[in-house]
Amino acid sequence: MLKVEDWAEIRRLRRAEGVPIKEIARRLGIARNTVRAALSSDRPPKYERAPRGSVVDPFEPQIRALLAEWPRMPGPVVAERIRWPYSIAPLRKRLAVIRPEYVGIDPVDRTVYEPGQIAQCDLWFPEDGVKVPVGSGQSRSKLPVLVMTLGFSRFMSAVMIPSRQAGDILSGMWQLVSGIGRVPRTLVWDRESAIGGTGRVSAPAAAFAGTLATQIRLAPRRDPEFKGMVERANGFLETSFLPGRLFTSPADFNAQLADWLARANTRTVRSVQGRPVDLLETDYQAMVPLPPVDPPIGLNTRIRLSRDYYVRVDTVDYSVDPRMIGRFVDVTASLNTVTVFCDGQVAARHDRSWAKQGLVTDPAHKATAERMRQALAEDRQRRQAATRHHHDGHPVAMRALPDYDALFGVDFTSPSMKVSNE
Repeated sequence: MLKVEDWAEIRRLRRAEGVPIKEIARRLGIARNTVRAALSSDRPPKYERAPRGSVVDPFEPQIRALLAEWPRMPGPVVAERIRWPYSIAPLRKRLAVIRPEYVGIDPVDRTVYEPGQIAQCDLWFPEDGVKVPVGSGQSRSKLPVLVMTLGFSRFMSAVMIPSRQAGDILSGMWQLVSGIGRVPRTLVWDRESAIGGTGRVSAPAAAFAGTLATQIRLAPRRDPEFKGMVERANGFLETSFLPGRLFTSPADFNAQLADWLARANTRTVRSVQGRPVDLLETDYQAMVPLPPVDPPIGLNTRIRLSRDYYVRVDTVDYSVDPRMIGRFVDVTASLNTVTVFCDGQVAARHDRSWAKQGLVTDPAHKATAERMRQALAEDRQRRQAATRHHHDGHPVAMRALPDYDALFGVDFTSPSMKVSNE
């Protein structure tokens, strides 16, 4: 095969210096026909290997027959049906080439986001090896981290939350949105069970969006590209934030995360040719102002307090003032605190525990319960002491005085009776 250097030299000698073909062949030691071929070619010579057959070729008609009826049949099943005798690798390569002819191709367009138009939200679960101490001698893995990415500026924000319940997710969203200072016009979610697991936005999420004057848009099923920005942000957190870090508590995790995000938002993002922290102001000006009142967030419930003066929030029991036993109490749990109200008065306030099956007791509540038990015991003792007993020890019933009046037919309340002075 003629070298590229010789091809270039042939063309130079002939076209620039006018050297005859015979002389060029003599100088370079090549055939005159090779010189003529080089002069007639406008492109440098390129080696191309003759195509060889593949072990898949004899099986391709069977493969196409299967795909015509079942376009999405998995590769291992295809191998079983056609009795494939070789390694699965060449079969998978051929399937990748011919399967789109039967399944169809779904092209993805490039999307351009206007300022303030959209924010993509998702839950990221750190890998199994990362455990966060949550108190009570427990460490938990796979705690959810709520991640939000603005479409125009690519500005990222995130916070770890204690559970996937709607109240906790909405609390995290409100923390991130209020941290930015304004509300994106659309919040994109996948079909997270607490947000839109049924294919429709849940009632708590709809109430949240209505208060913020925004809308929640659910991604189609099996379409991860619909919220590709936040999916990439999750991967960025997994590979750039997480490695080499240790955490002492959820608060420590969020503190380290906030510090890392402050630096991550100063990097240049290739897709927008800028830094998110610089583009945030443009996003901010196009967003909706924050509402005058806080949206409905957190875990909320109303129960009648039983003799066991504890209320349960996400598997953890919290003590309440035992003087409220028998009355209805309203329990509100944010990401950090659990507050119990009774008739508008605070009956308990605790730091929220992220442990499982925990018990949180206020010493004041325990002391009040002890005093109430002691007072009840003393009252029972007084009642027992006031009861008359027979000489053999059994109590003697005390009859009411009106019973004796009725027995002797005396009616001191009748106006017709006169008291005699004799």
